[in-house]
Amino acid sequence: MDAQTLRAQTFKSLHERAGAFVIPNPWDAGSAKMLAALGFEALATTSAGLAFSLGRPDAEGANSLSDTLDNARGIVMATPLPVAADLENGFDHSPAGCAEAIRRAAEAGLVGGSIEDASGHADDPIYAFNHAVERVEAAVVAARDLSFPFMLTARAENLLHGRLDLPDTIRRLQAFAEAGADVLYAPGLRTREEIEAVVKAVAPKPVNVLMAGGVNLSVAELGELGVKRISVGSALARAAYGAFYRAAEEIRGQGTFVALDQAIPFARINQMFKG
Repeated sequence: MDAQTLRAQTFKSLHERAGAFVIPNPWDAGSAKMLAALGFEALATTSAGLAFSLGRPDAEGANSLSDTLDNARGIVMATPLPVAADLENGFDHSPAGCAEAIRRAAEAGLVGGSIEDASGHADDPIYAFNHAVERVEAAVVAARDLSFPFMLTARAENLLHGRLDLPDTIRRLQAFAEAGADVLYAPGLRTREEIEAVVKAVAPKPVNVLMAGGVNLSVAELGELGVKRISVGSALARAAYGAFYRAAEEIRGQGTFVALDQAIPFARINQMFKG
């Protein structure tokens, strides 16, 4: 069995076992190695984390599919863990483009990836229902044509774009599930009740929930609600940049270096990156 197939089967099994698991989001090879050293079992890329690391804004078409996959290759090579990618809207409006994104993701060593229904257009941010479903259907066909189990996540983006319409979000997730998506994901769920409603609506398909501030639920509590997978999006990258910014702000503004006392010891981080 080749390494990618082994990772794929490991990733699939995480979605089939009892309880919830956390799939944190590194933004580069170094952060991936640190997460692996902490014992996480799988990783997912973050489009925002990548954009910030390149000095770009997120969600404005600043990253290309090539940028995303170059970043993902570095993360895949950094650890033996399964890695899934944030493939945004497939970097293409067409169903064929979504299928191509899945094929190229697999070529990059990834064993999972997400396709969202956000159009990238500020004046009309969410694809029409039928078109969104067709895009997921095409991605499913591409994933099933691979020689290993590629875990395809379908994302309904209403809540991130000011469309606080939970019934339509659930309708989309149900349609994506019927189209063959392996995992369903609606980033921006705000309450225990919303999370539980989504889980019940698409059962028995696994649900990914984003925990990035604002929803104060533990891994155990999310598991009790039936959530299978928990990601953090750009939150870890923003936490790292936040610590960096506060330390630099102190140096520039006060001429002191107290915040640097919170830095991870050199020997500890250096050891993580050996081998």
